[in-house]
Amino acid sequence: MRDVDPPGKDASGEDHRRGHRSRLKDRFARVGRDGLADYEFLELILFRSIPQRDVKPLAKELIGRFGSVAEVLGAPIARLCEIDGVGEQTAIDFKIVEAAGRELAKGAVGKRQVLSSWASVIDYCRAAMAFAEKEQFRILFLDKRNGLLADEVQQTGTVDHTPVYPREVLKRALELSASAIILVHNHPSGDPTPSDADVRMTREIADIAKPLGVVVHDHIIVGRNGHASLKGLRLM
Repeated sequence: MRDVDPPGKDASGEDHRRGHRSRLKDRFARVGRDGLADYEFLELILFRSIPQRDVKPLAKELIGRFGSVAEVLGAPIARLCEIDGVGEQTAIDFKIVEAAGRELAKGAVGKRQVLSSWASVIDYCRAAMAFAEKEQFRILFLDKRNGLLADEVQQTGTVDHTPVYPREVLKRALELSASAIILVHNHPSGDPTPSDADVRMTREIADIAKPLGVVVHDHIIVGRNGHASLKGLRLM
């Protein structure tokens, strides 16, 4: 599908569109993201993707279909292109914005001691995984000062299961000379509540890690509806 301007636009319609775009950009410059509704923020992105069209109805439809800006940006390209008016290039533009957001969040984590910037860790994990349609199992590998050595996705599974192999997790930690790890995975259902299997797997990894001198600081589960910390819940 091509992103095209529908026929029949007269000069006054074009002037109104330009005026709306200028006003919205000016408001963003003055008050920032928090001063805009979700659909208005999407409009700002769509302005560059679809320069010759009133994109407000499309922005509202996207929010109505997916629920939030984050869920629009996190949606797969194929699902985005199911929306009338969203072509492949527009969908790719959304994915570029999503990737930029992840890089910003990752930068906030990578420049600090991870345990002293816990809010940044949570923000990064949510940006990276909360809206994925399949489960992913991610590990943050830390050095002796709790600085980030590496951030790796170890496994990608189905909508409700990811195979995790504890000995492979520890093998990789030893390869990187990591002193500690943080386990992270997502629940595509949106509910971050740990399952019994999540708790068992975490304890198994911690049991294998301890004699090897590797500390498991936490296991974070993220979803659209928030996050859960197994350490905070006293489940490890």
